[in-house]
Amino acid sequence: MQARNMPPAFYRYLYEQVGRPHHWSLRRALDDDELAATIHAPSTEIAVLYVDGSPAGFSELDLSRLPGKAEIVYFGLTPDFQGRGLARFFLSETIFAAWAHDPGTVVIHTNTLDSPLALRLYQKMGFSPVGWSEEEVEPWV
Repeated sequence: MQARNMPPAFYRYLYEQVGRPHHWSLRRALDDDELAATIHAPSTEIAVLYVDGSPAGFSELDLSRLPGKAEIVYFGLTPDFQGRGLARFFLSETIFAAWAHDPGTVVIHTNTLDSPLALRLYQKMGFSPVGWSEEEVEPWV
């Protein structure tokens, strides 16, 4: 379900549930006004996956570089819903949503803190690795 004008508190909940095991950090440093400006921007599109009425994951598209590129900046499932075959379905829907904006390319990022299955899934869905970088990560406390 596409989420429009999502309350920052709900976004923070999803971000923590999906991102904590992978040490996601970029959105954690934003205050509520900065976060709201980011997630409510016309170039941001967020979808929430629900299973039996419960939020099971989310995806976030950055469309600010259209028509050249659409970026899947966040994608993932909460731990309770992993291992059920939902990731392939949800990623397929996310990719379809990105291509619906007619970009030249669709990109997604992953790292070694993501699930070991993430890169394989991305490759099965048609993505190819194009580079790598090193970053410092602060663990969640």
